Amino acid sequence: MTASRRPQSSPNEQKLRLMKPRWAFGLTFVGAVLVAGGIFYGLVVLLDFQELDSTAKLDAKTLFDLVKLSFGVVAGAGALVALVVAYRRQRVDEAGAHREATRLHAERFSQAVDKLGSDSPAVRLGGVHALAGLADDAPDNSLRQTCIDVLCAYLQLPFTPDPGTDPAHQEEHHRYLAFRKVRHTILRLIGDHYRRPKGTHRSWQGCDLDLTGVTIDGDMDFGGATFSDGITSFAGALFSGGSTSFARALFSGGTVSFDGALFSNGDVSFDGATFSGGGDVTFENATFSGGDMYFDGATGPAPQGLLTAVGTPPPSGVTLPSAWLLSAP
Repeated sequence: MTASRRPQSSPNEQKLRLMKPRWAFGLTFVGAVLVAGGIFYGLVVLLDFQELDSTAKLDAKTLFDLVKLSFGVVAGAGALVALVVAYRRQRVDEAGAHREATRLHAERFSQAVDKLGSDSPAVRLGGVHALAGLADDAPDNSLRQTCIDVLCAYLQLPFTPDPGTDPAHQEEHHRYLAFRKVRHTILRLIGDHYRRPKGTHRSWQGCDLDLTGVTIDGDMDFGGATFSDGITSFAGALFSGGSTSFARALFSGGTVSFDGALFSNGDVSFDGATFSGGGDVTFENATFSGGDMYFDGATGPAPQGLLTAVGTPPPSGVTLPSAWLLSAP
């Protein structure tokens, strides 16, 4: 890979807009004066001083109480000013920490992408794990999404089929095996991260996953994953080998597209999957020409376009819930 996608700046990286100190202190002082005036007025009302005439004198005790009250108001105003200053310092420190984390992320990102474009299979494999680790540690979701996009883009790169083990094509065969290993590692890492519950560390659920046109010829496990938001695309993907599992997966939101996908070999399992109807799962114009696909124990409405793509009765190797078959047009 020669071109890399630089991490996009997040809103948190923009200039921190805080109130200028003179305005903050001025508003704080005005607020303190208003509060003090309100307290004094309240005390006057409570002490029934509304009818004081011009000859009334303040005794020593009352004067002392008012002095104590004044000191209390001044102390409260000072504490409020200190609170404003501490809040401002905290915001500035947080913004600085985020900028530093973003800078370090960008440096590591560039190094990882360079490794992914290396001629050495071992270095490329290291780049894959580095990008996965960066996605885990990303300071915000936009940077995490960038790392995932690069891994998906690698899977979308064209590649030549295996030339076989003929000695005349031995070098090409080794290159194919090395490239295949890197691709299978990416598929495995994606599945691992999507199976983790959303909200836990290193979970990628909720991020967009673009596997449009990707050849999936190895094992990929989304078993128990939750697709509740985001966009996941297998549109035009080729399932030509290995095993892909969506067993016990929950499709409750977001968009998951298998439009135009070709299922020609291998096993694809949706055993026990739940289609809640809250999401948009589509199989428009998908083709089933071989391999096995299982929907045993799947619940909820049939995904859009699936029954039309499969046909009724379904071909050998494709099993559908009886409730779906009964609802077929």
